[in-house]
Amino acid sequence: MAKLFPIYLNLKGKQCLIIGGGKVAERKIEDLLDYEPLIKVVSPRFEEKIMAWGREGVLSLQQRLFQEDDLDGSYIVFAATDNNELNHRVARLCRQRGILVNAVDDPPNCDFYVPSIIRRNSLALAISTGGKSPMLARKLRQDLEKIIGNEYGEFVDILGEAREEIKKTIPDIEKRKRIFEAMVYSDILDLIKTGERDKVRERIEQCISSWQD
Repeated sequence: MAKLFPIYLNLKGKQCLIIGGGKVAERKIEDLLDYEPLIKVVSPRFEEKIMAWGREGVLSLQQRLFQEDDLDGSYIVFAATDNNELNHRVARLCRQRGILVNAVDDPPNCDFYVPSIIRRNSLALAISTGGKSPMLARKLRQDLEKIIGNEYGEFVDILGEAREEIKKTIPDIEKRKRIFEAMVYSDILDLIKTGERDKVRERIEQCISSWQD
């Protein structure tokens, strides 16, 4: 199997097509909902939760068999039926059109995989086994969630705010790099963990001043 390049996609407002209405499709939809795509689901039957999402206007439901023109305008496609022949056909049609496709439980017919995600504010850690063992990816996520707490997300947000400020006030790129490095390797994270947030700004100022003339 070819190596996959890890990448994050911005799905907000983009058309995501789910072919299938069972439990697998339901899980894929749940994976997508936080990212604000336009979701269309095509299937002769739907799980009740999918039907409820449709009634709420969260997604668009087409209760019928898949048709090739369902692919029109799609950004990514999930072939999530229990019919391998149909999943393979969808994958083939998507590749002919240059559309990214994921045929569930069929790695050779996947252009991408949905990793197991740890999210802490702006911090996102993705864990993938390349479709070989989603259960292991889930276990690793659960293990890491015990280590990577909410303070990491707060740390990232603080670094992001400081970065924007530094970019506006310090034109020297090399100097900026040194300041960013100093902040990352400082004790700011420890201060957040121990609740000493009043000292965080002081530490940022120290990191900045240590690399200024």
